[in-house]
Amino acid sequence: MTAVYIQDETEFDTLLETEPLFVVDCTATWCGPCKLIAPLIDQLAAQYSARVKVFKLDLDTNQPVAKRFGIRNIPVVMLFKQGKLVETMVGVKPYEEFSSTLDKYLN
Repeated sequence: MTAVYIQDETEFDTLLETEPLFVVDCTATWCGPCKLIAPLIDQLAAQYSARVKVFKLDLDTNQPVAKRFGIRNIPVVMLFKQGKLVETMVGVKPYEEFSSTLDKYLN
């Protein structure tokens, strides 16, 4: 189980309307730190697959989304609940930080 890439802003907007809780890892192919957290994001996708959808978003191909959320540094992992951005984690973090942040919104 790995995190799936969101293709475009239209798909992103659909997720905001339809998914009660989801995670988006904002990444880019040239970003070294993004590669470090990629396996953690996939682990999150696998561990929480029954309860939460986990996605990746390539910012090079999704500039409008980056602008919309004022993303300047990556990696950025965003949590959305009921269509609202509830948490933003910037930079490389240990897996436990991603999972415990997600746990807060599952209870």
